[in-house]
Formats: sequence, C-alpha cells, structure tokens
Amino acid sequence: MATVKFAVPNISCGHCVKTIQTEVAELAGVQTVSADAATKVVEITFELPADEERLRTFLAEINYPVAGFAL
Repeated sequence: MATVKFAVPNISCGHCVKTIQTEVAELAGVQTVSADAATKVVEITFELPADEERLRTFLAEINYPVAGFAL
C-alpha cells in the first residue's frame, strides 16, 4: 500500500472536498481519500490496480488537476 499527497489548487470549498472524496474513493485500489479546502491537499492511500498516474489523470478528468506533490 502507498500514500500520496497531491497539491490541487482548484479545491475551493466543501463541495469540492466532497466531490473529490466521493469520486476518487470509487476507483479500484483506493483505500482512503481525504481532501482539504484550506490547504488544497488531497491525500490518497492506494494499492494496485491504482497508481499515481491513474490518480492524477482521474483528478484532472473531474476538473481537479494536480499541480504537484504536497509536503
């Protein structure tokens, strides 16, 4: 299992947080998802078949493109 933190500048409100958490959680291999509007960070714990590239692509597809990794 792996965990990644992405910086996602388009997160602006609670609706954004809920959308990201609901949509990403449905991807195969995703274990947990948390998003924070204040820090604009999405943290995802996952295993195969999910991978970082698939997660980045999916976030872009739902209009929350990743700007890079968050610390």
